[in-house]
Amino acid sequence: MTRQRVDAAYWIDRLQLTAHVEGGAFREIYRSDLVLPRQDLPAAFNGDRSASTSIYFLLAKGQFSAFHRIAADEVWHFYYGDPLLVHEITPDGQLTTHRLGSNPENGESFQTVVKAGSWFASLPSPGSEYGLVGCTVAPGFDFADFELADGAALSAEFPKHAELILQLTR
Repeated sequence: MTRQRVDAAYWIDRLQLTAHVEGGAFREIYRSDLVLPRQDLPAAFNGDRSASTSIYFLLAKGQFSAFHRIAADEVWHFYYGDPLLVHEITPDGQLTTHRLGSNPENGESFQTVVKAGSWFASLPSPGSEYGLVGCTVAPGFDFADFELADGAALSAEFPKHAELILQLTR
């Protein structure tokens, strides 16, 4: 028996997702009890951190996750729905667009990694209704390590990507 595809509202309700500051909807589902002390972490971290954290994250048509960066690597996992594009600008200005989804023939993958210190933003791929993904961060996510991009400043730093940056900042 084939199950009818559910919409984004189903997942938001079922997974108890709430609005995220960068866009979309999310809920933290795991925070490690193991805490890494500040003195054992790189300089980018200004306090103790959980060893790992993970969230559910959903972007629907017309939404985007604005350019931001964090101090740790972030692994994205595709779960359900349509493909998402994750745009990553490395500290040296290289732009990579990761296609997160379930169709390898379209260059999509179930997982991708955004490296610590890279600026990144995401949105549903053209023609997509929504994408449900998970994000795992290690050392664990803390809003103290989160920086939301200023569109003008980031465009000045990376002028060859200015059009994309201005499209995906608030």
